[in-house]
Amino acid sequence: MSRQPARSLLPLLRRRGLHDSTTPRPFTSVSAPPDATPSTSFPWPPHSPPPTPPPPDPAGARWSASWSPASPPLPPFTASQLRTAVSSIAASLLALPGPEPDPVPDLQAHSFPTLLAVSPLASLELLSLLRPKPRLGLAVFSFRRTLSPPPAIGEFALAISLASRAHEPDAAALLFADATATHSPDQALYNALMAAYMQNGLLDNCLETFHALERDRRCGPPNVDSYNILIALFGRSLLVDHMEATLRSLDASGHPRTIGTYNAIIAGYLTAWMWDKMEAVFQEMLAGHVAPDATTHLLMLRGYAHAGMIYKMEQAYERAYKHAGKVDIVHIRAMLCAYCKFDHVDRIQKIEELLQRLGPDDYRPWLYVLLIRVYAQEGLVDGMELRIAEALQRNVIVTTVQVMRSIISSYFQCDAVDKLAHFVQQAEEAGWKLCRSLYHCKMVMYGKHQRLEEMHRVLDEMECFKFDRTKKTFWIMHKAYVSCGRRTEANTILGMMWKHGFGLPSSVSVQ
Repeated sequence: MSRQPARSLLPLLRRRGLHDSTTPRPFTSVSAPPDATPSTSFPWPPHSPPPTPPPPDPAGARWSASWSPASPPLPPFTASQLRTAVSSIAASLLALPGPEPDPVPDLQAHSFPTLLAVSPLASLELLSLLRPKPRLGLAVFSFRRTLSPPPAIGEFALAISLASRAHEPDAAALLFADATATHSPDQALYNALMAAYMQNGLLDNCLETFHALERDRRCGPPNVDSYNILIALFGRSLLVDHMEATLRSLDASGHPRTIGTYNAIIAGYLTAWMWDKMEAVFQEMLAGHVAPDATTHLLMLRGYAHAGMIYKMEQAYERAYKHAGKVDIVHIRAMLCAYCKFDHVDRIQKIEELLQRLGPDDYRPWLYVLLIRVYAQEGLVDGMELRIAEALQRNVIVTTVQVMRSIISSYFQCDAVDKLAHFVQQAEEAGWKLCRSLYHCKMVMYGKHQRLEEMHRVLDEMECFKFDRTKKTFWIMHKAYVSCGRRTEANTILGMMWKHGFGLPSSVSVQ
């Protein structure tokens, strides 16, 4: 299904008079991959005192993560009420219909300006909750910039992250320019822009931002998150040497490696299909002070699946499930692909168990093709025909001869000539990849059952689909007539072979 390109966010920012900065944009934009190295730093305001722990709140696991010392401490009941109110606003906004709804009426109806006056924390929390719909979050931030107090640097960093998720690196650079025009930038702001370029594949822009961070005396030197973003960038770009050099630079800087560092390195080796190095980094984690998390185990699951290491893949699945309580559909499909491509004990049973985890919309065309082939290879005709019917229903087109030959072999081994004939008719109508082997197999099976008229009609089918008769075509017919004791017709076929210039096999003589 084709999708219309998303509307650029730059006109939205300018139309509302929100881009007043006369400061020239320090970075150009270009376009990069998905979020892989989440930042562990938070954009504290410049020259602020050390962060004070948020007030205790038994229900506030998520709230404490987005608390900012820029806002005054709130009593526990106020923090809980504020969080509930923001969650209600977020739920209402996420339920708005349409691809790009206007959030302003809902924000005003839920008294968001009043909520913002209570604490700027409301904006940070709301923007965090709108990550599933980043363009909606950016529209909310545009409205928020018309309110008082002005957005803090942490809000700009979150907005840049939303622009990255919306695949709008130009908007991210514009927000960065606005933030630096009114605030003294910090490492987190630079990291947000680097991550935006990294996630949209803009290697040069990301490197330029990193070097700008190194030169900016208002900030400290690049932190571990800055290096992690570069490592992820080089890994996604298959620049393994640069990735490893950046890792050495991180070690030389004195910053300890974090879970984000190891995950970015593992992802880079996975992308480059360097299974030994991927495994070595994972073993280093197990032996060191940084424990693998669910993301690590899922990365290893994908790597083992692509490498055909089924036993290790199953171990990674168990570890990921233990950490997160679930494994997402993307990795379920990776496991299915591995079971289909690589022979393994009880693989059909394991495939059936994983298929129960998929919904109707979770299938992909390539998965249907792999399932057809694996059932064919296992000689399970009923299961193969079920997958063929599903593929035909969803207009999946098989384009590889290998899959078609697997289907032919399955029918031939079961001596199911009528099922083969029906399949060939379906394949012709659906536009699947046809091959001469389809028709030769039909002829062999018809000849075996002495259904010679139907065997002859296959020649017309071949001619209809532009398949010329070969020496094998005539040889199949000759053997069919000989097996029926019809020597005259068999000799006629030999004459036709001579006529077409194929000659006679050395073991055959005309009688």
